Amino acid sequence: MPGYSVGPDMDPVRRTVRLPLPVDLPLTLSPLRRGFGDPTMLRDRAGSWWRATRTCEGPATARYTQAAADAVEVQAWGPGAAWALEHAPALLGSGDRLDGFDPASGLLRELHRRMPGLRMTRTEAVFEAIVPSVLEQKVPGASARAAFRSLVRRYGEPAPGPGGLLLPPAPERLAATPSFDFHPLGIEARRAGVLREIARRAPKVEATLAMPLPGAYRRLQAFPGIGPWTAAEVAIVALGDADAVSVGDYHLPHMVAWALAGHARGNDDLMLELLEPYRGHRGRVLRLLGAAGISPPRRGPRLPLARFASI
Repeated sequence: MPGYSVGPDMDPVRRTVRLPLPVDLPLTLSPLRRGFGDPTMLRDRAGSWWRATRTCEGPATARYTQAAADAVEVQAWGPGAAWALEHAPALLGSGDRLDGFDPASGLLRELHRRMPGLRMTRTEAVFEAIVPSVLEQKVPGASARAAFRSLVRRYGEPAPGPGGLLLPPAPERLAATPSFDFHPLGIEARRAGVLREIARRAPKVEATLAMPLPGAYRRLQAFPGIGPWTAAEVAIVALGDADAVSVGDYHLPHMVAWALAGHARGNDDLMLELLEPYRGHRGRVLRLLGAAGISPPRRGPRLPLARFASI
């Protein structure tokens, strides 16, 4: 059992975070949630966002409620509550800057105008970002989200405070889990091996927070099983990299080619060429296009989802 209270009657600590730019909570925080059934995160009926996390001071649950266009009321519970409050501005995009981002008239300019509160977050939780990103390697998104839900429900713990959330699995728990125990969760031996190895090296993973972005990318890609795609997926949420581009993604090149050039199909080279004028903000462009739901015409039916755990 955890050594902290998880009851709903715990008194939270609070602060109001004021940001230099407008912040829209759904646009900013939704990329952190791995599907609507994510046990570590939810949006309640009042529109507040809840997130369970492990901090260097212990577990925490945080609730984020829009107070004004540029202000968010934050409540936190648990041993890591003070840390969660202190680092809430970064998570809400306080470090996000729009310098150099001025799209010409057209689609991107209109999307930027319509979504002024889309901020690039910095969770400062690198290991927590790596786990679902590894699960998303080379499998359909629905399968990856199902595997993440199963992993959290199997190896997570009740998060402190109300909300009914679960904490992401602790690295030491994943490091000690045999690879074959991941199989019933829909995680084959390769991804299980990557998770276990990353979990064993969790302190070195978290050390990327103190590095300049180029060094952080090099460190991340030095770990077995972490390539450019996974490193970018981690950096755009955990390190606040507004320029992160997930090269090797199945969908992104087609989305960019359709939105910026009118081509129904694309590849990484074309995507990078089209994004080059926005260097420094290429991740922001991808986030804007994704938030707008832009996608090229479908060429055929979706691939059926394999029931890996039954194999």
